[in-house]
Amino acid sequence: MSELAVQAGELWASLRQRTQARIGLGRAGSALPTRHRLELQAAHAAARDAVHSPFEPGTVAAGLAGMATVRVRSAAPDRLTYLQRPDLGRRLDPTDRAHLPVGKWDVVFVVADGLSSRAVHEHAASVVRETAASLGSWHLAPVVLAEQARVALGDDVAHAMGAAMVVVLIGERPGMSAADSLGAYLTYRPVPGVTTDADRNCLSNIRPPRGLSYEGAAGKLAGLMGRARELGGTGVGLKDESDHSTVADRLL
Repeated sequence: MSELAVQAGELWASLRQRTQARIGLGRAGSALPTRHRLELQAAHAAARDAVHSPFEPGTVAAGLAGMATVRVRSAAPDRLTYLQRPDLGRRLDPTDRAHLPVGKWDVVFVVADGLSSRAVHEHAASVVRETAASLGSWHLAPVVLAEQARVALGDDVAHAMGAAMVVVLIGERPGMSAADSLGAYLTYRPVPGVTTDADRNCLSNIRPPRGLSYEGAAGKLAGLMGRARELGGTGVGLKDESDHSTVADRLL
């Protein structure tokens, strides 16, 4: 192998350590090398498993020991319907809505399976705990564990419970480099059927150690929540200006 080829290989190896993108994989004839082809097939299988694996609310509830939880379902009766009918995943099952507790809550956390129950099982409880610990005297509603749920289901939950704000922690659509990515969506005073995505703020790729840490996500969320309460709104008018040194000040 020539010196130039060795240097090129070393360069690609160095770049691959800095990204999860599949770059500089080389080739075997007209195809990918077998090792990389198998890695790609494994990543595809992990993404499919993440989408279809059942949500286990008990796993999340165990991680939230000491915090009150409530379980609900969306209007989608099963996983296949959920995937085919996104609109049903945005609405609460009427029976479950009727059993939600009502109060003057400052915020309700909704843990929703979304498109990766794996992400929720691995990360959601830690994010809820870290964020709740940063909120001081805020009046927190019981954590809602939602099955077959989309982001907008949080609007229905907050409206039914009387919560001023909702944070939806949801499994993001798996990619070929990450099947365990958790997203957090913050909405102030949501109205079902009226609130749009432009009215929300999103933190994405919460999945240490390769993504946003629990502490980092909680710090940003708490900062956004405090600022949202000051401004009386979320969405395009609310920017992430938080850092760990100013979060406490924003919550006073």
